[in-house]
Amino acid sequence: MTEAYIIDACRTPRGIGRVGKGALAGIHPHHVAATVLAAIAERNTLDTSEVDDVIWGVSTQTGPQGGDLARMAVLDAGFDPGASAVTLDRFCGSGITSLNLAAAQVMSGMEDLVIAGGTEMMSYSTAVPPPMPDAGNLRLRERHPQALPGVCADAIATREGIDRAALDAFSLASQQRADHAIRNGHFDRALVPVYREDGSLALDREEYPRPQTTLEGLSGLKPAFEVLADLPCEPGGPTFGQLVRRKYPGLKIEHVHHAGSSSGVVDGAAALLLASPAYAARRGLKPRARIVATANAGDCPTLMLNAPVPAARKVLAKAGLTTDDIDLFEVNEAFAVVAEKFIRDLRLDHDRVNVNGGAIALGHPIGATGAMLIGMMVDELERRDLKRGLVTMCAAGGMAPAVIIERI
Repeated sequence: MTEAYIIDACRTPRGIGRVGKGALAGIHPHHVAATVLAAIAERNTLDTSEVDDVIWGVSTQTGPQGGDLARMAVLDAGFDPGASAVTLDRFCGSGITSLNLAAAQVMSGMEDLVIAGGTEMMSYSTAVPPPMPDAGNLRLRERHPQALPGVCADAIATREGIDRAALDAFSLASQQRADHAIRNGHFDRALVPVYREDGSLALDREEYPRPQTTLEGLSGLKPAFEVLADLPCEPGGPTFGQLVRRKYPGLKIEHVHHAGSSSGVVDGAAALLLASPAYAARRGLKPRARIVATANAGDCPTLMLNAPVPAARKVLAKAGLTTDDIDLFEVNEAFAVVAEKFIRDLRLDHDRVNVNGGAIALGHPIGATGAMLIGMMVDELERRDLKRGLVTMCAAGGMAPAVIIERI
């Protein structure tokens, strides 16, 4: 086995994922992905004919995000046609999975130069009626009833006894940390501006954060998912709340999440450049980090969002490390309870988790978020002169990928 080095990481700013409101809404997903692909090639003076593969995450693979978006974006970015590409879907975990598979290819010796990453234009995705997680498979629904993510988040908070006050406090901290990071340039190295087809600037800054957020403002927001819990999953079908109670009879869900404690709907893309040590030396590429270990874990699909903890434990065991050996953690803030439970279950100091804020403040472009978190981790380990970071996130179906990286 050889090492897999992370050479570089870049991403677009996150644009509000609403048509008519977001700066990236209306720009073709190929073009947004091509923006970061072209940037990572230019920043590292790549001969793109030597790119063995591009592995790309996209969750909603229909319409303009359908087909093999990665291949189309590679061509749109002006890469040599010899650079192949594949698009994958592990729901929210797609971006981390793209990195993990790219690392496996390099570490196995099968490839020398691979780009990982992802794209999600939620201005498009949210306009497409979401299918049931079980895609109408009634036999599967009986075996593993699955509700909407927000309903699951409230169910987890209820079962864990995590109250709204704790979740609101966490959400405020996310906004404050993101604001501090933006004002102090923590994201500047990774950010790549997006230009429209006519050459005019579309977006060069984060569009979603709300630094004016206060605890009083958060406490005044209405719960977002109580109405959804009472909606039928399909005409004549059980409600989403009833689906949860099929697995957890008698559970009275306390609805505690709202718009301010849930991840933001945004557009964006991110790319990570991986290389073998031999290729990096031959081409004069300076590695920034190496992959220590990767893992995937599953958990209860009915609660959907609980797999980051077993995934973190699994990847730590693979690496022969404990939480004390990890300097920084990134766990996607799909909902405040996901990160709060992660911190509590692993007995972590909040000062080591999501130090620059997370998706509550910055937004969650589904297929791209994992790659963004990994790039953020590389930058922050360097900025703080630290050694190791662990990145994980929940995904639909009750899954979570995880990766440990070590700064070089």
